[in-house]
Amino acid sequence: MATATKLEVLDAKGKKAGSVDLPEAIFAVETNVPLIHQVVTAQLAAARQGTHKTKTRGEVSGSGVKPFKQKGTGRARQGSIRQPEHRGGGVVHGPVPRDYSQRTPKKMIAAALRGLLSDRARANRVHVIESFGIADKPSTKAAREYLATVAPGNRVLVVVDRDDELTALSVRNLPQVHVLFQDQLNAYDVVVSDDLVFTKAAFDAFVAGRAAKEETK
Repeated sequence: MATATKLEVLDAKGKKAGSVDLPEAIFAVETNVPLIHQVVTAQLAAARQGTHKTKTRGEVSGSGVKPFKQKGTGRARQGSIRQPEHRGGGVVHGPVPRDYSQRTPKKMIAAALRGLLSDRARANRVHVIESFGIADKPSTKAAREYLATVAPGNRVLVVVDRDDELTALSVRNLPQVHVLFQDQLNAYDVVVSDDLVFTKAAFDAFVAGRAAKEETK
C-alpha cells in the first residue's frame, strides 16, 4: 500500500486544527502533461452542443426558375437564384449537426486527475479546512474573507460534500471561485484553478471513493 504525507487541516479561523494523510497514489504521482491535454481536450469537446447548421441550396427558400436565358446576355450562365453565389443562396460545405464527443478510457481520465492533483500538492496549492465557519445561513461575505486568507490564488476551486449545501450556497456567487461536490472533481476544473480547497468531509469522501475504486480493479 502506498505511503502518505501529511497536510494540515485549518479551522474556521485559519489556524491548524489537525492533519490528514495525502495518499501517494493520488497526490504524489508523475504529472503526464500530454495525457492531461488529451483528457481536457476531450472533456471540452464533449461539452460542445454541435447544433450548428447552415442551409444548402436545396433548403433555402426561393424560386427554382432560371433567372435569365442561357445565351445572349453576356452574363455568366445561371440555373437558380438559390445557388451559393447569389445573395440569400445556399451555403457550400457549411456546418451540420454533429457529435463532438471523443471516447476517452476511464483509466486515462483518472490518471490525468491524479497527475493534476499531485502537481497542485507539490506546489502547496491543496488546502483542507474543517469548515468555513458558516453556521446558520449562507454568507458570501464570510466565505470571501475566509478564502482570502486560505487560498491566495486568483482562481479557486472549492470542493464540498454533498450534504454541505450551506457552504456551496455561500461560495457559488464569488467571482473566480468555482464549487464542486467531491464526486464531480475533474481534470478541466483542476487545470484552470490555482488553488484547491477541500472541506475535510469532502476530502475524506473523495479519498475513500478513490480507494474503493482501486480495490475493485
